[in-house]
Amino acid sequence: MDNEMKYLLKVENLKKYFKIRRGLLMNASKGFIKAVDGITFGIRKGKTFGLVGESGCGKSTAARTILRLINPSGGKVIYNGSDIFSLSRKQMFAVRREMQIIFQDPYASLSPRMTAGDIISEPLDIHRVGDKTYRRARVKELLSLVELNPEHINRYPHQFSSGQRQRIGIARALALNPKLIICDEPVSALDVSVQAQILNLMTGLQKELNLSFLFIAHDLSAVRHVSSQIGVMYLGRMVEIADSEDLYKKPMHPYTMGLMSAVPIPDPRIEKKRNRIILSGDIPSPIDPPSGCSFHPRCPLAQDICKDERPELTNHSDNGKSHMAACFFAGKPLS
Repeated sequence: MDNEMKYLLKVENLKKYFKIRRGLLMNASKGFIKAVDGITFGIRKGKTFGLVGESGCGKSTAARTILRLINPSGGKVIYNGSDIFSLSRKQMFAVRREMQIIFQDPYASLSPRMTAGDIISEPLDIHRVGDKTYRRARVKELLSLVELNPEHINRYPHQFSSGQRQRIGIARALALNPKLIICDEPVSALDVSVQAQILNLMTGLQKELNLSFLFIAHDLSAVRHVSSQIGVMYLGRMVEIADSEDLYKKPMHPYTMGLMSAVPIPDPRIEKKRNRIILSGDIPSPIDPPSGCSFHPRCPLAQDICKDERPELTNHSDNGKSHMAACFFAGKPLS
């Protein structure tokens, strides 16, 4: 990777395997589900790294493992020079002030029995920041920051729209002045017009507060809007990593090309003329993944080598930048 000082967080060979249990007593292991199988990437300070892929590819599991909400099976997560997997519980408690998360469902992630003020002030309560007067003032400040009326501090989640509820979730994530926020599909449950508002809000907050984002989504158009660099996941592994514009102008991996083809173009004349790339088959089971390249059963470029050997991420850039793709035939057109 580039200069180490540029990166706020580095993920190195991260793995998360879930044991498959069998028998009435659930004490015999049948194997593993390789939800995340050795991914590596970095998030630059003040920038957004987009993580995309179909549902079930391991994006959300990776996010929760990075935050140590679930324990890893292997690898490292280096935050500000320290491997957080080696930190004690007390040390991790301090780090959590700087690493927050915004969840996908803006209703399920908010307690219906708590007011907006209580929800936003909860991180302040847990970390014992200020007194009650300070916390209330801070909550009103955060409501204004996410473009909500501070007078609605005593309202409950069901009294807000879905977009407003997600703004409350964003305000809660900002309460402790974090440096890194993991956004786990934060707009996928919202209407299209509201999605644009939330994305614009997050972009503005990033510039104002110098935030770094890990933005997880399956909507490539949304990821392009906010991300400076993008990683594409398939079946627990990273298959392509590149700067946002490079990835959209010239995708290298056949899977990325298929995902790009699924994104509609607003101009109906262009949309009607373009050749669509439709990937055949379904995502294989992570319980029994294919040999070699895990994408080969669905890939129109697949040859014998793809079935026998697993391709590693290799730089295929021709402009001096880093454009990594895990494919023996990277850049070859599908049609």
